[in-house]
Amino acid sequence: MLVTSRELVKDAQKKGYAVPAINTQGGNYDIIRAVCEAADETDSPVMLAMYVANVHYYGMEWFAEVSRYFAKRATVPVAIHLDHGDTYESCIKAIRHGFTSVMLDCSKDSIEENINKTNEVIKAAHAAGVSVEAEVGELQRLDADGNAGPNKNLANVADVSRFTEGCRPDLLAVGIGNAHGFYKGKPDIRLDLLREIRDCTDIPLVLHGATGIPEEDVKKAVNIGIAKINFGTLIRHRYMEYYKEGIDTLDHKAHSWMVAKYAENRLKDVVKDIIRLSGSDSRA
Repeated sequence: MLVTSRELVKDAQKKGYAVPAINTQGGNYDIIRAVCEAADETDSPVMLAMYVANVHYYGMEWFAEVSRYFAKRATVPVAIHLDHGDTYESCIKAIRHGFTSVMLDCSKDSIEENINKTNEVIKAAHAAGVSVEAEVGELQRLDADGNAGPNKNLANVADVSRFTEGCRPDLLAVGIGNAHGFYKGKPDIRLDLLREIRDCTDIPLVLHGATGIPEEDVKKAVNIGIAKINFGTLIRHRYMEYYKEGIDTLDHKAHSWMVAKYAENRLKDVVKDIIRLSGSDSRA
């Protein structure tokens, strides 16, 4: 069933689990299908995400149409989410295509600019019944070797407090040392900072860049109050590994659907592990 992210995270926050948001590589059919089937089989709510940087191949309309198709067939609640929307226009485009959740990432801007731009999206999105995620603390992007740049991705508690005084998104992503990509060594996830942020706002909190964060830290973050967790890097790498494995090992006779189905079935187990880590199994 198709729902908004607001509905999902409110329940998660109340009951002490997190909703997994899976990056679908811009709308990959096999990934979307694997996520929805894994959610159904584990009785878990889930979010299908399109990272705005991946929109160029499939396009927003394709992602929305395929996601709605599987969401309506699912017995569990499914939200369709724009991840790291970079402009007001990109969020509005997603809303018009039927997304039930959009993120505006203005974390590089000043707090005042972030507030003003986010409020513009909130006004339009809420009028359409769509949820909004914002971000404070710019997310790091790791290089090919897993090294981070000078930005430490640590949200300032005073900035979070000021931001949430100025606007009220439905979800708030915060920087606590997390990053996009594969980490080199153990990442320094600041759970102490997360506790301080949790104490200064009641808005459901989001953890981005969960691939590679130790499971014990993910579980602690959920216990502290993270209500949504994003996974992308792990998904795309495993999907490609399984697709190649299918090509190399199956007697597929050049039937692409056989390889795709093989990769999808293997990926479902990865998604189920993410669901269990998030604590969302049997929560639908």
